[in-house]
Amino acid sequence: MKFDLIDQVTARDDSSLSAVKNVSAAEEYLGDHFPRFPILPGVMMLEALVQAGRHFAAGADDPPPRPLVVAEVRNVRYSGMVRPGETLTLSVTLRKRDGHRYDFQGTGTVGDRTAVQGRFALEPIAATA
Repeated sequence: MKFDLIDQVTARDDSSLSAVKNVSAAEEYLGDHFPRFPILPGVMMLEALVQAGRHFAAGADDPPPRPLVVAEVRNVRYSGMVRPGETLTLSVTLRKRDGHRYDFQGTGTVGDRTAVQGRFALEPIAATA
């Protein structure tokens, strides 16, 4: 099952990208997380940031030759819940690029409160022989 968590890219420049994820009660994983108190799982918040990073890389002058995968995750902090009906605003900023490896700082907010923040790196999946 593939989860496309980016509903819309709202801005992009040479070093950053902003996007939104509208959380709907119809999303199947919310039924189990948690019954009677659904919230967007933390791993899905991180995945939304990763997908925003992939959108950034896809718009580069020389996009990666193969799909990007997570190479590293650091200092991720969750500081707020995201409930159905809320919009998670995502922001990724390129910290460093080495060839097709991208190092990002990402933040997800709901209104004026931070829900998730951290650093992560993406690099092309290894070529198969």
